[in-house]
Amino acid sequence: MNKLSTIYILLVCIANIAAAQSANDILGKWQSAHGNGQIEIYKRGDLYYGKIVWLNQPNDETGKPKRDVNNPSKNLTSRPILGLEILRDFIYKDKGIWANGEIYDPKTGNTYNCQMTINNGNKLNIRAFFGLNILGKTETWTRIEAR
Repeated sequence: MNKLSTIYILLVCIANIAAAQSANDILGKWQSAHGNGQIEIYKRGDLYYGKIVWLNQPNDETGKPKRDVNNPSKNLTSRPILGLEILRDFIYKDKGIWANGEIYDPKTGNTYNCQMTINNGNKLNIRAFFGLNILGKTETWTRIEAR
């Protein structure tokens, strides 16, 4: 019985290590669907976040860095787009799903509920929605950094 308990504990530990590794598969840099930006996904505590780290056109028509001008909070409209955190508070649910987070779209100033899944290790499906997941839109980002 003691030997069986040891094997069980060992299997639980291995399963937890494997789960932790798959939870962090999302980390790294991703190219946006239209190729105009790159987002770095990182972990802070137990949650996952993402910020814009590169823009195809980082400056506005006057040559100044683009700002978060569409943000509904007027006190945030002066924030630069480059470096802006657009993915917030994701948790790893299970089976390659990161959920319960939000995505902010600086083009519209809207914040959506969001769920993310990885396909084939190099494609990240971003599902943004209001309320129900089925009423949303999916965009696919491509990994740009080998893991």
